[in-house]
Amino acid sequence: MPSDSIAGQHTAVLVDGRGVRPVGGSAMRRKNIATAMTAATAMFCLTASMALPAAAQTVSDPIVGGMAGPLSLAVGSDGTVYVAQSFAGTLTAIDKKGGATDLASVPGASLSGVEALGRGTVTYTTRVPGGPAPVTSAGLWRVQPNGKVRLVADLLAFEEENNPDQVNSYGFQDLTPECAAQVPEEIGGEPYTGIVDSHPYSVLLSDGSWIVADAGGNDILRVQANGEISVVAVLSPQPFVVMAEVAEAQGLPECTIGSTYNFEPVPTDVELGPDGLLYVTLLPGGPEDPSLGARGSVYSIDPDTGEVALVASGFLGATGLAVAPDGTIYVAELFGNRISTVSGAGAEPFVEVPSPAAVEWANGVLYATIDVFGNGSVVTITP
Repeated sequence: MPSDSIAGQHTAVLVDGRGVRPVGGSAMRRKNIATAMTAATAMFCLTASMALPAAAQTVSDPIVGGMAGPLSLAVGSDGTVYVAQSFAGTLTAIDKKGGATDLASVPGASLSGVEALGRGTVTYTTRVPGGPAPVTSAGLWRVQPNGKVRLVADLLAFEEENNPDQVNSYGFQDLTPECAAQVPEEIGGEPYTGIVDSHPYSVLLSDGSWIVADAGGNDILRVQANGEISVVAVLSPQPFVVMAEVAEAQGLPECTIGSTYNFEPVPTDVELGPDGLLYVTLLPGGPEDPSLGARGSVYSIDPDTGEVALVASGFLGATGLAVAPDGTIYVAELFGNRISTVSGAGAEPFVEVPSPAAVEWANGVLYATIDVFGNGSVVTITP
């Protein structure tokens, strides 16, 4: 059951590292963000009715609409909003008057992550799927002040040479050979280690280097200004105990009930908190729809030691997060149709909005991309 998701290729209808597959028989396998998004469109009507009540917040009219899958955004120091139109493979800059200018276009690619702290420091990530392998290219790019684009780092080459998450064991961990043989082939009854895959889904500029959340590689990377790449942390498998109703829904034999399936961890966003820790949203690598529950989570990572700790769980499609100066963490729940904050109990509803994908704190307000499967828009939310 490799993961299928919008972000890394880890979910039934979601945002995962490899792409997106339709929800169904192979929903327990890892999916990727692009594929997951397509399937997620059908889920919108279902999840819209499942959103929990949230406190009334002030949501602005759209700053801009008509965006094709705005999965990521960044706000520059001059107020310019940069949007990654992932379904179109386009990076777009929105000025204060709402005027749009395309800065980069990569036809056929998923352009997922974007970071901007001022003029001349705009970076973005791309992933091009195809061929027998999950991906044919994945990179970190910079838009220079003169408008030219240059490659900062070849992330797929690093993944092919190192494959950091090969230390992890995914899939069923404890089936007998007889039981494993009865599991549908598209799910697989045997454990497997991390495959070679890269889907750089988000990027953060910190201390002169870029931090990249790779939803395909299941890790957090650091890219220096000279293009040198190192591993900040490899994320841990997401275990799930198979229940009778899940076995029936997925077409699994009865002998799998009570067994553990390790889904792949799919990082979707990374931000720096005021405490100096990195905060990462994580998709659970399997169905991100409600079928297995709200399994999205937020982790903290010490950027110096790589120590990873769970902060909160219980999010339905955690695809983006923002950290305010006071330490408040906001999480976009793509399939929960809401933005939540992190509390001791997990997800605390903040505001209901249709299919939000990205959030960013800037200028005292929260910026968000919403309705990403329809009329993709950017709005601001005032707490």
